[in-house]
Amino acid sequence: MAANNIQYATHAYVSAFVDELARSGVHHVCVCPGSRSTPLAMILAETPALKVWMHLDERSAAFFALGIAKMSYEPVALVCTSGTAAANFLPAVVEAHFARIPLIVLTADRPPELRDIGAPQTIDQVRLYGSHVKWFVDMALPENTPDALRYVRTVANRAVAEAVAATTGPVHLNFPFREPLVPLPPESSVADMARPDHRPFATVKRGLRRTDLREVKALASDLARVERGLIVCGPHSNPDFAPAVARLSEMIGYPILADPLSQLRCGQHDCSNVISTYDAFLRDPAFVERAAPQIILRLGATPTSKPLLQYLKKYANVRQILIGSEWYDPDLIVSDVFKAESRLLCEDLVDQLGGHSREAGSPWLWEWTETERHVRTAIDTHLLTNTELFEGSVFPELSKLMPNGTTLYTSSSMPVRDLDTFFPVSEYAIRFLANRGANGIDGVVSSALGASAVCNGPLVLVIGDIAFYHDMNGLMAAKLHHLNATIILINNDGGGIFSFLPQAAYPEHFEQLYGTPHGLDFRHTAELYGAHYTLATDWHEFRNAVSKGVAATGLKIIEIQTNRAQNVKQHRAIWQVVSTVLAGLAPASVDGVSNEATV
Repeated sequence: MAANNIQYATHAYVSAFVDELARSGVHHVCVCPGSRSTPLAMILAETPALKVWMHLDERSAAFFALGIAKMSYEPVALVCTSGTAAANFLPAVVEAHFARIPLIVLTADRPPELRDIGAPQTIDQVRLYGSHVKWFVDMALPENTPDALRYVRTVANRAVAEAVAATTGPVHLNFPFREPLVPLPPESSVADMARPDHRPFATVKRGLRRTDLREVKALASDLARVERGLIVCGPHSNPDFAPAVARLSEMIGYPILADPLSQLRCGQHDCSNVISTYDAFLRDPAFVERAAPQIILRLGATPTSKPLLQYLKKYANVRQILIGSEWYDPDLIVSDVFKAESRLLCEDLVDQLGGHSREAGSPWLWEWTETERHVRTAIDTHLLTNTELFEGSVFPELSKLMPNGTTLYTSSSMPVRDLDTFFPVSEYAIRFLANRGANGIDGVVSSALGASAVCNGPLVLVIGDIAFYHDMNGLMAAKLHHLNATIILINNDGGGIFSFLPQAAYPEHFEQLYGTPHGLDFRHTAELYGAHYTLATDWHEFRNAVSKGVAATGLKIIEIQTNRAQNVKQHRAIWQVVSTVLAGLAPASVDGVSNEATV
């Protein structure tokens, strides 16, 4: 009888919790198999309002959940059993923390009497993820009482509210369960305490942070007076962000240095002031010297481009204004911080500027847009004459092959840097995603497949061989859930980014410690997971495979094989082409004073 009472209480308690998750806005749950998590898993599987995604590997499951949350802008729940299973969630929790992704992490645990006495599959799960979660609760043991059901509904309700409140991020609830673990519906139960009409237990109202009108007016006045300004946009996820920034840029005549992850390079908004080649031409000291700004607006997370960050640091004494809810300032050079929702502040500035509009042909804006035009032409011309499978060419090729509405997921390390350098401005609605919270290469396959599970158009993942190998387990999700995705695998047999770093000057141990060649044949990986595989040996085969891949269902892997040393030479050849173009451009005046080396 005592055992039944435990099962009855567990059923009532967990059912109330799961019901409240759904009422509070959770639609997707990633579940990993395990015994101690049985109450959660079984009741989740019986809840029609929730889509359950089963995964065999906890690390992959967590990154898959992160991908769904990135794509959908919704909180996603994540369930595992006790012990090291919970520890395997950590990399994705860290990424979610830094990328501000709302995850509801639900870990099953042993009851208090079995902790710290050598019980199997038991570790200390209390605050397991430390400061990487916004909120933690070590849940009370299940009870079937009005107070307990009010408690568990409130916790579920608050967990979702905390995850999606500014600033968004992961929360962690740790559930201790006593055996027997299979929940049983009680023969008679107290009221489940649910609100009528499927309302959440507590309706949480959220508001966006807006800047005081006096501060907006002052900033608008400053922008109207200063011609030599820049808008620097790092990674940003709000789909309404790009039009607001584009409108502000049009009014004040400032070029937009747009990281592709800012969502500003592609879409129907006005892209005439968007600069996409800054990573190439900010490597040129002469241009950097003459293009000295007077004010810089910084929006979004930290940009990918190192030359851009070095440019910002060079002008550390210039007024640099950070706009947003986060403090993204790794070089400690920001002079003003507006803790506000960046889209709203851009819209408010436009309102305050009213009829003001800087002359479209201002020398400062002309300098940047003309440089963009000439450098883009030079890069495209160089790539057209180079028929080798160059890694940087992947993104210009994809820009012409991906249909409107494609999501492009890019791995960290070299792919995201080549995306930044080589992907051009386009009127197509291309959404760019990458795991740039902690900038790791783990979990990229799983994150991309999670995004593919909820996106409305094709999904393309560009990934290097080491990152692909690191998360090959993630391919199981595509097989289990019949997902559609096209993976572009750039295989240079090792860690290609290290060839660009100072470590490459020490060849004695370079290959062993950094190059790390593996010699893997990824054709077998495709066969293992039922993916369609293509080894593209030239651009014709690549274009054909991508065009077919984005139009077809299922998982497609398109591999191109490159050489690390040759890849470095090709990148450096492009930088030289860009420098030559910059040196040959006609002089101009960007500030009313003649500049000897002005474009």
